Amino acid sequence: HEHLSPTMAVELCKRVEPYRLFFLEDVLSPEQIQWFRNIRQVTTTPMAMGELFTHPHEWVPLITERLIDFVRNRLSQTGGITNAKKVAALCETHGVRTAWQEGGDNDPVNQLASYHVDMNITSFGIQEENHFADMIHEMMPGTAKLIGGYLYGSDGPGLGIDLNEQIAAKWPLVPLPKG
Repeated sequence: HEHLSPTMAVELCKRVEPYRLFFLEDVLSPEQIQWFRNIRQVTTTPMAMGELFTHPHEWVPLITERLIDFVRNRLSQTGGITNAKKVAALCETHGVRTAWQEGGDNDPVNQLASYHVDMNITSFGIQEENHFADMIHEMMPGTAKLIGGYLYGSDGPGLGIDLNEQIAAKWPLVPLPKG
């Protein structure tokens, strides 16, 4: 994003239109969101934004002006489940769908928080998924599982996840090396 000027972003969005993307994600940085008006004028490529959002001033105009098609907030950065449900309600009112950003460097707890919000909103669009190692599933019973393209949580209390402290003790946190 640092190397893509806003005018180049607008051009890119137009050029990828023939490929019919599900969405183009974070083509601009949050401080450049006003450029989405230009993008919307020149292309039908679906836009997704929000991986770096931390404040409603960043996502509210994009949703209320229908400048994006998917909001990509990360629940842990935007206030948790309660605020995510508020964002989802705003999306429902304005025809924007959710695509919570919970992949990459995410953990099973955040993924399950997103999953539970998804199950309780009407503006659900798609859910990003992480493939956690078998060791994580052993250490954190109830971690969501991807089966046949669908994400499944557990029916345990709360988010449905637990911590096996005996396994976790085998992997203590250690200070990062200085340098």
